[in-house]
Amino acid sequence: MLEKLRQPWKRIIEPIARLLVRLGVSANAVTIAGALGTVIAGIATGFTGWLLPGAVVLTVLVIFDSLDGSVAALTTGGTKFGAFLDSTLDRIADWAVLVGVIIYFVREIIASRGVPDYTAWVGAGCALFAVMTSFVTSYARARAESVGFEAKNGIATRSDRLTIILVGMAISGGTGNGLWLAAAMALLAVLGAVTVWQRIAEVRRQMIAAGDKV
Repeated sequence: MLEKLRQPWKRIIEPIARLLVRLGVSANAVTIAGALGTVIAGIATGFTGWLLPGAVVLTVLVIFDSLDGSVAALTTGGTKFGAFLDSTLDRIADWAVLVGVIIYFVREIIASRGVPDYTAWVGAGCALFAVMTSFVTSYARARAESVGFEAKNGIATRSDRLTIILVGMAISGGTGNGLWLAAAMALLAVLGAVTVWQRIAEVRRQMIAAGDKV
């Protein structure tokens, strides 16, 4: 849903991209720096429990996620390796953000000292499920392309998933109530499952249209 904002946003960050080009910073360096920053911020947020500051830092990193593409467009025009590197490190970054959420909820479970904390258990369980759907969503697209089809559709793209996580983090951090983040994880789990189903159904439809056996 948020993919429609990608082009307008690229026009906004183009001056920053031009500055990086003048400084001699490559697109691959921007990709690596962004992924490393996201990994550190995501896991640190989980261990410290500082959800609101973590959400702010991660939001800044996510906002500038497309900066490497803008730098590439101004230099090499984009390379196959650059696209591969960006996609690969995005998966690591996504994992780190969700791991940070899981760590946060595990800390809450431990802090409850034996008292059932259903919010934390639901949040951790849904976050674990969301890790799976996140990777399967990306894998479905890659596998479909490897056999000559497309699987780009789905109700929740990467941008949508990250927005849900960060909004949940920010509200929980601001209110001091982990229920909001748990609710965000439950929503993410549902939308992730729907997206995986949509991509499978779309590839099946394309195969039938092409006369392939399914």
